[in-house]
This record gives sequence, structure tokens and C-alpha cells, in this order.
Amino acid sequence: MLAIVISAVGLFVWLYLIALRGGFWRLTEHDRNLGGHAAVPATHVVAIVPARNEADVIEKSLASLFAQQFHGRFDIVLVDDESDDGTAEAARRCADACGASSRLTILSSRGPDAGWTGKLAAMQRGFDHVRSLPIDPDFVLFCDADIEFSPHVLARLASGATARGAVLTSLMVKLRCESVAERWLVPAFIFYFQKLYPFRHINDPDHPAAGAAGGVMLLRPEALATAGGLRAIRGALIDDCALGALMKAQGPIWLGLTEDVHSLRAYPRLADISRMVVRSAYAQLSYSPWRLAGALFGLAAAYLAPPYLALFGESPARETALVSWLLMAQAYMPTLRFYGLSRWRAFALPGVAACYTWFTVESAWRHLSGRGGEWKGRYQAPRAQKSAQRFETPGEIEANRQIEV
Repeated sequence: MLAIVISAVGLFVWLYLIALRGGFWRLTEHDRNLGGHAAVPATHVVAIVPARNEADVIEKSLASLFAQQFHGRFDIVLVDDESDDGTAEAARRCADACGASSRLTILSSRGPDAGWTGKLAAMQRGFDHVRSLPIDPDFVLFCDADIEFSPHVLARLASGATARGAVLTSLMVKLRCESVAERWLVPAFIFYFQKLYPFRHINDPDHPAAGAAGGVMLLRPEALATAGGLRAIRGALIDDCALGALMKAQGPIWLGLTEDVHSLRAYPRLADISRMVVRSAYAQLSYSPWRLAGALFGLAAAYLAPPYLALFGESPARETALVSWLLMAQAYMPTLRFYGLSRWRAFALPGVAACYTWFTVESAWRHLSGRGGEWKGRYQAPRAQKSAQRFETPGEIEANRQIEV
């Protein structure tokens, strides 16, 4: 009886995900459909690039920004977040080599204040600088220091954002998928992200879902300032999705896939991908043991039970589980195709899901041990931290600012 119930739950989950979750698995929200035309020459964009110990990739990343075929004005602000590997020096070399020294500003960060995560503190440092400029730019581009842009991306983003009237336009960077670990686990990461944050729902102004991808986020600075700035989400580990929710309260947002922005970050081993996921998996569950228990049951029923019952169960649980397994594989195939991988890998998704289940458990354990949110030597999710999805009101922001002053 228990097997029948579990198999029925798994089937219900996959029918719901395929039919009612915004068609996330079809990968239809893509920047080739962003729309718009060539950006007008008057458009002014300032990129803010937070960087902590990125000397190995920063030159390639910045060179791709300097090479943007953009007819407006485009400046770059690099926020060096206490790097000790020569990140700032590498950035200056790149600017000199590209003949773009006048377009690069390098700021030093003293590290995050209490209650801030490191990346958001660096982003706010850059945003404060931009707001102090004599003329406000039309857009601010927050982008990671470990990604490479094709030359036409900025023009496409700016024109699409203008045409849509979007206050935030974001792209899901195409992650590196070369090592054995990457080829098995990276596509699933994108699949799970879209399942949690269906892009079509995010892009619907009338739907409450909100999110963004932190690698590339083009936004209207006045809209962010009106929302209270990054101070309103200063403790968020999943900072991009928190920023997406903050900005959707100000106007339309848009999030899509791209094949023209690539991650330079390599994850050669299983342990490397584990660290990426463990950092924020428990934060996604709002640090709740009850949500953790529910997530583990859901993962087991939706991903792990179908192949087990299909192979070793008895009728009718066996047939029900087999249908679930087939639906699961079918839903995953477009993501594999996006990464140029064989569709037969889709039938191994339960094994991949087992890895992510373990990553989630490890994330909770690290948080309870006081080592949550680890990123480049910083533990950013102390045991007492509350959910990162609660935003401050403008009045609370101003009160806290006065206290800090």
C-alpha cells in the first residue's frame, strides 16, 4: 500500500510540474526573444563588478566588457573585495591593454559590515559610487567577475529592457560543462533553478513569482534606490532572487537563458559543485527544519522512488512509477540538449538528484554547525540568521541607517 501511495505522489508531482509550472522545462524564455532594437546612442550604462580573489579570470572577463559593441556610453566599476591575489592589478593591466583605462574605476572594499553578505556589500559600495556621479546612468549592470560576454550582449540587454519597460533584466549565464562532474551535475542545476523559479512566471507582471540570475542583472538605478537599495536585502545568501523580488515590486522584470554569456568558473570535481550548492541550499528553505523534511520527502518521492519502484516494485506501483520516470526524463531532455549532451542521460537524473539531496542535507548540517554560507573564507549564514526573503520597509531602512551613522 505504501508503495502505491508513494508512486502516486511521484506521478502527481510530475504531472503538476509539466503541466502547471510555467513550462519551465521547455526553455522558451531566451534572450533571442528579448526584443527591442539597437540601443540609442544616448544610453549610458555603468557596470558594477564585485570581485574577490578573481585574478585568474578577471582579465578575460573585463576584456569582454571593454569589447562590447555598444553605441552609448559604457563605464565599468570594479569593487575589489579584500582580494589578496592581485585582482586589482590584473584589472588595471587589462584596461591598459584594451586602451580603456579611462573607462575603469577600481574601488576598494573594507569587507562586509555586520548583517551584510560579502557580495551584496561590494555591490552596494559600487552602487553608492554610481549614485554619487554628477549624472545618473540610464542603467546599472551588476555582473560577476568570472563570466565572459559576447560583443553584442549589452546592446541587446539595453534595447530589450527599454522596449519592455523593465526595471530589471537578467540573464542566466551558460555554465561551464566540460569535466565529468560538470557534465553530469551542471545541467541539473539549471533544471532545478528553473523549476524553483519558472522564468515565464517571473516575466509575467501579474504573477507573484520573482527572481533573477546574479551573473548578469541590468537594472534601472532609480528603481533600486526607490526600493531602498541593496540594504533592504543585505543579509540574503540567494541575493539574485532576493533582488528580483525587490525589483518586481517596482515594475516589470525579465529573466531568460542565453548562449552568449559564459561562465569562466571551472568545477572539475564533485566537491567543487558540492560547495557551490551547499553554500545556499538551506537558505532556499528559509533555514527551516520542517521545510527541509518536506524537501527531502519531495525529492525522494519525485526522483528516487520512481526508478526503484519501476525496477523492483509490484503492480500497480511499478507501472505508475515507470510513467513518472519517463515523464521526468522527458522534462529533463531539453536542458541536456541546451548543453549539447545526450538525451539518454535524462534517465540518470534520479542518481543526480540523489547527489543534490545529499548537498541539501550537508547545507543544513553546516548551517547548524555555524559554518553556513561559506564563500572564499567567509561564513555568511550564522545560526541565528533569519530568512533572507524578508525585506525591510523604507522606514526600517532609514532607521537602521541612522543607527549605523
